[in-house]
Amino acid sequence: MELLSNYIGGRWTPASATEWLDVHNPARGEVIARTPMSSAMNVDAAVQAAAAAFPGWSETPPVVRARTMFAFKQRLEDHFEELARLVTTEHGKTLDESRGSLRRAIECVEVACGGPSMLMGYGLENIAANIDCTVMKQPIGVCAAIAPFNFPAMVPLWFLPFAVVCGNTFVLKPSEQVPLSMQRMFRLLEECDLPPGVVNLVNGGKDVAEAICDHPGIKAVSFVGSTTVARHIYQRATHAGKRVQALGGAKNFIVVMPDADLDRAMPIISESFFGCAGERCLAGSILVPVGPSHPDVRDRLVATAESLKVGDGLEPGIDMGPVISARHRNRVLGYVEAGVREGATLVADGRKRSLPKSGFFVGPSVFDQVSASMSIGHEEIFGPVATVAPVKDLDEAFRMMYAHPNANATSIFTSSGKAAREFAHRATASMVGVNIGVAAPMSYFPFGGARDSFFGDLKVHGRDAFEFYTDKKVTISRWF
Repeated sequence: MELLSNYIGGRWTPASATEWLDVHNPARGEVIARTPMSSAMNVDAAVQAAAAAFPGWSETPPVVRARTMFAFKQRLEDHFEELARLVTTEHGKTLDESRGSLRRAIECVEVACGGPSMLMGYGLENIAANIDCTVMKQPIGVCAAIAPFNFPAMVPLWFLPFAVVCGNTFVLKPSEQVPLSMQRMFRLLEECDLPPGVVNLVNGGKDVAEAICDHPGIKAVSFVGSTTVARHIYQRATHAGKRVQALGGAKNFIVVMPDADLDRAMPIISESFFGCAGERCLAGSILVPVGPSHPDVRDRLVATAESLKVGDGLEPGIDMGPVISARHRNRVLGYVEAGVREGATLVADGRKRSLPKSGFFVGPSVFDQVSASMSIGHEEIFGPVATVAPVKDLDEAFRMMYAHPNANATSIFTSSGKAAREFAHRATASMVGVNIGVAAPMSYFPFGGARDSFFGDLKVHGRDAFEFYTDKKVTISRWF
């Protein structure tokens, strides 16, 4: 069993921990590693190493910084299958889902490789007689990210490559539940000619996250997690004078119009609800069939839920893996019980499924006639529980969306250009899909929600990343 270390100043360093968290293979329930619950002292050591590396790294030409990311991308490609299997082993998602998330991670590194172009400033001659003005983008210093459990390889690479190519140094806290993918990736980063201290990794839990928020040497913090924690991170880190992007929870509405092509739409919709066992912030949460589409849409979703093969994601033919932990399994099952208690109609009961004996498996469930007053109609379940809330028209669907505080992603399935345009214009969420089940932007577009799903100004990756990780220096010049 591996006892994990931190990576600080270019060296693997034992943590000053008195507590350790067991890391499980959730498909088998076996302990596969132990994560140290590092202290604020470990965070400080990482920040000191990053601060010491910053002057030299920030002065390194952007094209040279970009070459380190080209090298990193190549190593990720060379170890693609190994990394995908590691993601499945520590998280539980199917191997194909792990491959997809790893491909998205590599795409972020690809976009960061274009840093020299994206970091160009701008200027204007003769803003007044014989006076010129230029704007240059400069790195801001030590940056940090606090990553969630649901995408061990992908989410940290929403941040690290962009921060590094912009000339910053970096401290990462991976999720204590899934630290192995980042341990392996940092060993690959060691081969990419990065000076010691440019990238650092500190394992741990709440204490490490709060130390990152408080540390005066950190200039920017990125976070992905629940709304409650995202709000806390945003408030605490901004109070300490940092710029922050904090991505929170979701309750994603998927609207199905009567003119939707259900033969094509329903496989996409079903994957949105049950892919990755529902443990993704862009997962479908509430299916909203409009008018007469309700019975057919509901029945097709139920049929899919009952046909999914649940098991170890490393095995061929598996459609859905386990959830992350026994605690989370019990939480999801608690929502199923609450839905029954609150009066929703349980049309597919995952509790009755035959599931593997070991591991943290939850059978996919579907509720019909769900209202916003129910916990399953309002709270983020983060598991394979689909809820159906029929409405009479599109206006009623909009009212349902407007009433919910989260606005991460939403989708409409329709053959009508008019309905699609109106939906994209009026939707509260910042990520909108038209006949797309998971409205996840590619890495050269901004990623992030609105309202209680996002706290901050600049979103994740794309052009926003280069803005978030740099400051604009304006120089006004006159020569006599």
